[in-house]
Amino acid sequence: MKLPYAESYKIKMVETIKKSTREERERWIKEARYNLFNLRSDQVFIDLLTDSGTGAMSDKQWSEIMLGDESYAGASSYYKMKEAIKEICGFAYFLPTHQGRAAENVLFSVLVKDGDIVPGNSHFDTTKGHIEFRKATAVDCTIDQAFNTKNECPFKGNIDLNKLEEVLKNNPKEKIPFIVVTVTCNSSGGQPVSMQNLKDVKKLAGKYGIKVIFDSARFAENAYFIKKREKGYEDKTIREIVREMFSYADTMTMSCKKDAIVNMGGFIGFRDEELFKKAVVYNIMFEGYITYGGMSGRDMNALAQGLKEGTEFDYLESRIEQVAYLGKKLTDFGIPVILPYGGHAIFVDAKRFLPKVPKEEFPAQMLAIELYLESGVRGVEIGALMADRDPVTRENRFPELELMRMAIPRRVYTNNHMDYVAVTLANVYERRNEIKRGVKIIKEAPILRHFTVELDRI
Repeated sequence: MKLPYAESYKIKMVETIKKSTREERERWIKEARYNLFNLRSDQVFIDLLTDSGTGAMSDKQWSEIMLGDESYAGASSYYKMKEAIKEICGFAYFLPTHQGRAAENVLFSVLVKDGDIVPGNSHFDTTKGHIEFRKATAVDCTIDQAFNTKNECPFKGNIDLNKLEEVLKNNPKEKIPFIVVTVTCNSSGGQPVSMQNLKDVKKLAGKYGIKVIFDSARFAENAYFIKKREKGYEDKTIREIVREMFSYADTMTMSCKKDAIVNMGGFIGFRDEELFKKAVVYNIMFEGYITYGGMSGRDMNALAQGLKEGTEFDYLESRIEQVAYLGKKLTDFGIPVILPYGGHAIFVDAKRFLPKVPKEEFPAQMLAIELYLESGVRGVEIGALMADRDPVTRENRFPELELMRMAIPRRVYTNNHMDYVAVTLANVYERRNEIKRGVKIIKEAPILRHFTVELDRI
């Protein structure tokens, strides 16, 4: 008999979480203007808003925190982080930043200018935000299979090479600063990119003389899927797969709050020393000196250790199997989710879940509100609210995928919590036909509005 998976850790400390009543949640979500980002953490029972910075660090990571060197320049913690990045990712030059969007801000300040075009695979919110803030255009070249939530294509994060070449050949090289490949691809459901696709994108980019940048927040999860799903990699270690993945990138950005399992931190990895030197200027202006870049020494130590732990197969298997456990529970209830299950989250197809709510009334946001009201579980909308307005016409953009994401923090919740989440959503699903209206915008920011938007129920 095949043994079931078991978590590759044991619990040393617990944190109390408290349930609330329906009446309390109705009051709290109204006071939060129906924006789940505005809720206090103690108003949430199970928090699946994000897996970013919400994981549980290991005993070794906590030990490294105590060894942190807080010297302003040349701290030993910087060199510990540098060695880990070179060993695991293969980049000789790097700049620490306080998180992933800061890495994008520094790098894009060097590379992206007004009128540029940046092709990629379903750019995530901050990536697109930094591109559009600089009056450039993000072009989505994701394969068509990614937009069919029922399709079980194993690598839905792949870039469509024909779409990409259309962009490259129809625009001047000077207008395309780089191609961005997000691994795994969050906006398409936490879906992986195959090694073959990474090779092909790099080859095509070389043909046109364009750089390739990886958005690498969940690179280790991507490597796990390559090992499990792509022929020829089943006997490779995660570290071997990771090194090959990054061999097809010129530069990388990383929010280390995901696969490095830390609460804060990020970096940019470079092969080109000249590009590194240009980015140093912006890093000093925006983040801090080049050997700390917005991070404390203790955070750099924990990050270096987290990169090592995050690329261990046993850890990745228990993490991704827990996501699949929740996915299977929801599928058994008949709830429409993106298939196959992603690496860090389960994405619910809000169009199919709430077919009576018009797209103009943000069905994914409405579903996230109903999930919270049912039992205090917090998810997040990945749909029209996050897609923002067209920067030229100022009309709402309606993406093909209208999703409610439940991102699972690393090493935090048990499968009993996943059972609770599944039954909560099943209860909402039973009364889905009673939910016919959504929400309207009362107040919004000009960019990245979903973080602070104020809404009202219709």
